[in-house]
Amino acid sequence: MIPAVYLVLIEDGRILMARRTNTGYGDGMYSLVAGHVEAGETLTAALIREAREEAGLVLDAADLTLAHTLHRPADGRLDFFFTARNREGTIEIREPDKCDDLSWFQIDELPATTLPYIRWAIEQIREGVGFAVSE
Repeated sequence: MIPAVYLVLIEDGRILMARRTNTGYGDGMYSLVAGHVEAGETLTAALIREAREEAGLVLDAADLTLAHTLHRPADGRLDFFFTARNREGTIEIREPDKCDDLSWFQIDELPATTLPYIRWAIEQIREGVGFAVSE
């Protein structure tokens, strides 16, 4: 099973999304700032690292809240979606070889090219669902 962490950064009714490029999975589609948890790393440490590496964001573990867990057994994935109460840093693309756009979108008007499981997870979070299993 591969654990991954996702940043659900919402400000003023808008959510920060990243468009994937050159990754071999979902290229040209929008996702969230995210990444895999490395060996020996906690979920929050992984998210803090990924947010800094990908988007120049500085997060504090005390400001992170687990908003949703998605089990995708068909893909062998376990996804953890966190919200952040506070953040620092200037949002910028820090890994242009993996992301070609970081943009804010109205949370109720996600891009048509949002990865389906990301769209579904965001809907689950908006509905207050803490855990789900995808089919």
